[in-house]
Formats: sequence, C-alpha cells, structure tokens
Amino acid sequence: MPNLFTEIDLIPFHLSLIAVVLLGVAETIGFYLNLRPSMLLKKISPKQLDDLPILNVKFSKMLIMFFLLMNFSLAGYFLQLCIYAQELEFFPWYYLALPALIIAIFFTVFMIHCLDQVIPSKYQRPNVNLLGRLATISSGSARPGFSAQARVRDEFGQLHYVQVEPEFGELEFQSQIILIRLKRSHYVAKKICEANQLFKLDLDA
Repeated sequence: MPNLFTEIDLIPFHLSLIAVVLLGVAETIGFYLNLRPSMLLKKISPKQLDDLPILNVKFSKMLIMFFLLMNFSLAGYFLQLCIYAQELEFFPWYYLALPALIIAIFFTVFMIHCLDQVIPSKYQRPNVNLLGRLATISSGSARPGFSAQARVRDEFGQLHYVQVEPEFGELEFQSQIILIRLKRSHYVAKKICEANQLFKLDLDA
C-alpha cells in the first residue's frame, strides 16, 4: 500500500481538503477580528453572480465554496480508491479531476438545496398571505379545539409550517386541505374531498 500522504496522484485532493481547513480557520479567526474572507469575497465578486439561482440562498457564499472543495476532495479520494482496489495503482490525477469536479458540483447543488429549505430566512417577507393555499397535514390530526401542523408553500415557493384546525370534523394525517381563515395563532382549514380535482394536485412539487 503506497503512502497516501505523499502519493502524487492524490495531491490535488489533499490540497482541496487543506484549503477547506484553512478557509474554516480563517473564517473563524476573521469573525473575531471583523475581517472574514467571506466579506472580502462578497466585495470582489461581480454583482451579477448574486442573480444566479444557485447563489440566491440564505447563507454565506463561502459555505458554498466549502462544500465544493470538500466534495471535490472526497470525490477524488473515492474514485482513486475504487481504481486502486481494481488495478492496485492510482490513476493520473488529471484524468480524474473533471469527473471529481462534476460529482462535487452535483452533491454541492444538492446540499445547497437542502440547506436553503431548512435555514430560516434572514428577513421576513412582509404580509405573506397563505389564505386560499393548499396544504398537507404533516403531524398528527386536527379537530375543533385541537390543532395540528401542516406544511404549505407561499407564492415564492418557500415552505411554511403552520398550525391548523377544522371548523368541524377531523383533518387526518397526510390529508390535503385548503386554508380558509386566520384565527389568532392558527389557520382554519377545510379538507379537500377526493372527488375534487384539487385533491390530485401534488403539493410538494
């Protein structure tokens, strides 16, 4: 087994991983010195980049760079070790750089999408109107006087979790509903009948 730390065909992936660590250290130290690399990156990056959908997220662009470098490194290690298991030698790194980058971009986009869904927005959109929108009961069941959690998307596609209860009857888990009225801290909802065409809509699309 070769020395993995000095193997020349692993060097680019080592450097990528080292860059992740150094950026993390620099960002941590810069936080206390008010001189973070992410702020410098924001100043020198073209403003047109902010209009790209993949960069229009709720967290630092530096985090995207962390993900990309980390995924590139891990993808390179994975490909090289798979080849070594078959051939007992490593492939020249310049042949694997592009496949590793493609894999890294794929996983980075996936991670960005997942994080963007769960990280709260830095600002609240004023007067988000959820009335009349379709929702799905996501936790428990609701009946008059006892609310349950439902998930619903606003006009911007942002996912919200709200408390709902019916005027009468019961709203079972996973049933599809429509929000008809706001009542103090929760919404009053009405169940959509299966015969209704709205029932066929995919709320999570």
